[in-house]
Amino acid sequence: MINEKTLRLGLIGKDVSKSLSPKIHRFILGAWGIGCDYECFSVDSQGFDGAMTTLLGDFDGFNVTIPYKRDVMEYLDGLQGDALRFGAVNTVVGATRQGHNTDGVGFMKMLRAAGVEVKGKRVLVLGGGGAGRSCLVALKKAGAQVFLYQRNAEKRKETCLQLDVGEETDPNVGTYAILVNCTGIGMHDTVGVSPVEERAFSQAEVAVDLIYEPKETAFMAQAISQGIKTVGGLAMLFYQAYYADCLYAGKKADEEEAERLYEGYLKS
Repeated sequence: MINEKTLRLGLIGKDVSKSLSPKIHRFILGAWGIGCDYECFSVDSQGFDGAMTTLLGDFDGFNVTIPYKRDVMEYLDGLQGDALRFGAVNTVVGATRQGHNTDGVGFMKMLRAAGVEVKGKRVLVLGGGGAGRSCLVALKKAGAQVFLYQRNAEKRKETCLQLDVGEETDPNVGTYAILVNCTGIGMHDTVGVSPVEERAFSQAEVAVDLIYEPKETAFMAQAISQGIKTVGGLAMLFYQAYYADCLYAGKKADEEEAERLYEGYLKS
């Protein structure tokens, strides 16, 4: 495990100005006795190339979020594990220039911790970006009947074929036991907006929103108003960060340790 120096880490996305990632990564690495300088890069498409040059040249590793989880792949020397399966990267180890993806394991860990069983359930994933792709594959692997809704019909069909999941053309059909919001609708300039109508929850048991700020999105409020269990995205953010930090630190991941650290983080 690396503990001789302070790790220089970063996060790149379109708008990461309010991200909790710096606090979370410092907390996890600090618990292992590792120093961490963590810098956020909010960039548009024109600034992405320059930011990647800086991150790959000067940083020990970095995380990737909306909307660059696929764009980053062309800058790397290779993909490992889930990044290869998902076709999306959320973690880059600087020394190897390899892309990894900890979204899937973080997502499933969040669901297990919340007592959500997906096997055999009809699940609708909203959004086919990097996070959506990760959730689709992880849910399918866990035995769920998985369907994707994405507004762009051409991209939706392509993703469904690539990942071998069902295609949903109407997100409000209301025939799903679990709905998962993997879009950015409900945060930043869309706070108060939901990607679906209330009727989408007519047969739902659980509503999961990967957004963690605000804590209760319009999507979650719709579900709560109908007495449906909701799961917010903070736990997934923490768990995917934990698995990413294990990669940065050369440490073996441990689910029980992840839970203990999350409980400690919430208390802090």
